[in-house]
Amino acid sequence: MYKRILAAVDGSRGARLALDEAIKIAQASGAEIVAVFVVEHAPQLVDVGAVYMPEQGADAAQVDAATAALDEARDLLREHGVAGAARALDAYGDGIADVLARAADECEADLVVMGTHGRHGMRRVLLGSVAEALLRKAHTPVLLVRHTPDTEGSEPADTL
Repeated sequence: MYKRILAAVDGSRGARLALDEAIKIAQASGAEIVAVFVVEHAPQLVDVGAVYMPEQGADAAQVDAATAALDEARDLLREHGVAGAARALDAYGDGIADVLARAADECEADLVVMGTHGRHGMRRVLLGSVAEALLRKAHTPVLLVRHTPDTEGSEPADTL
């Protein structure tokens, strides 16, 4: 069935619910999980007259968030006896969906699992949707696990 599952983590409740689902699927199919956190760089203002502007790395908050989310993913994989790895991916100015789609191709994932906030209407139009963009770009099946305030504190739906 599945051999390798890419799970997008970002420290949010939705990403945690998605990782829980990925773990269930991995346990049922004997798959390994590659948990990834996409690190974005903050946009920078650059003086047009400057000859050279060295690239700033990710800010400390992004690094801390990535470290915490990936540590949690490693702990969960170990706790549930699922083989896998957790790693940070640098966006280098690309969109998160682009980075996730490329990572899924590179690691030969059979499935991508990610959480979604379930925004709709103007909030989705204004904020965009990484999940929707990934659905359009990915060459592999994508399982979206929706997080809404009414799923807070409840168990994730059984999707198997």
